Amino acid sequence: MIRLACQEQLLPGTSLAERWDAGRAMGFDAVELRGAGGHGLRARLPELRAARAQGVVVSGVCPEMTHFIGDFDPARRRDAADNLRSQLSVVAELGGLGVITPAAWGLWSNRLPPFVDPPRTPAQDREVLAELLAGLGEHAVREGVTLWVEPLNRYEDHMVNTVAQAAALVVAAGGRGLGVMLDTYHANIEERELASAVRSVALGHVHLSDSNRLAPGRGHVDFAAVLDALVATGYGGYLAMECRLDGDPSEILPRAVRHVRDRLPR
Repeated sequence: MIRLACQEQLLPGTSLAERWDAGRAMGFDAVELRGAGGHGLRARLPELRAARAQGVVVSGVCPEMTHFIGDFDPARRRDAADNLRSQLSVVAELGGLGVITPAAWGLWSNRLPPFVDPPRTPAQDREVLAELLAGLGEHAVREGVTLWVEPLNRYEDHMVNTVAQAAALVVAAGGRGLGVMLDTYHANIEERELASAVRSVALGHVHLSDSNRLAPGRGHVDFAAVLDALVATGYGGYLAMECRLDGDPSEILPRAVRHVRDRLPR
């Protein structure tokens, strides 16, 4: 069964419980949390525990940090890993399925001028990422959740851009407690064909946004083909909206839910 989630910041309301009520009325099945750096998610535990007691369903966590495990600075890499470790523990307590991490975001682009090589080789990138992912994966196993590796487009990350690259990195890290996710916005840029990419890897999580980063239905992604492929693979995770809103969320989000659900195979 396909389940829809929405990132918390997109939903109207001042508290997580209010946002959950709004999202449920729109047709969402869960809320995806944002995990700020500086152990911001752990600091929210009293609020999050109260929200869970009120019936809020959490699908997972998308980190909102300034640096990630592929950073060039060792101290920033360690800090990113520490934050992810605490987010994995928090999401496990809340009954969610896992936490997302890219290799990096906005760290380097060798696809934009001045076209110079990054300070590490691709082999060194893989070594750094695999080492940290292996330890984080073991922590995820202990907590009973998953850490999903997210490929980003070439302009936002130079290391992991496709689901095939993410899957190879998971294997290099030993695989335990780790999985691969797909974001339809990034995949629309990097994958040769979206449905084929969906079928090529056992996905653990999916982010939905259209080709222009707006809500599904506001661009040209063929969501019917994507959903057909997901259902054909027996996908059992959440589809979480991570998008920009170009209007009133009370109008845009229900329309996006209908756009997705209307394209599910019958």
